[in-house]
Amino acid sequence: MSISNYAENKILDHLAGVTTWTKPTNVYIQLHTADPGENGTENAAGYSARQISSWNAAANGSISISSSIDWPNVNTTETYTHWSVWDAEVSGNCLWTGALTANVAIVSGESFQITSLTLSID
Repeated sequence: MSISNYAENKILDHLAGVTTWTKPTNVYIQLHTADPGENGTENAAGYSARQISSWNAAANGSISISSSIDWPNVNTTETYTHWSVWDAEVSGNCLWTGALTANVAIVSGESFQITSLTLSID
């Protein structure tokens, strides 16, 4: 897992009192077919629709999704290996990236679901 350069700078500026970081209205997850890079812009899945996510409150240096994230009726056949977290459904800023626990091969017409995702700073 990797915090994006954008989020690192926003966190540091916020914690040091340089500027306030306004929380995103929603947070979205995007799928990738290989490492998306620290800024989440590489290897986006062919079915690149970002899905909204809900999160529990952070505790002990980590935060986890509060409900599953679903990609219904995927329109491409590919293998998902990574994810990225964004502050917008389209464009926006990448906040975090990481690898799935296992690669998942999807055939066009199938659905995909992430049931567990935890981000940690420790």
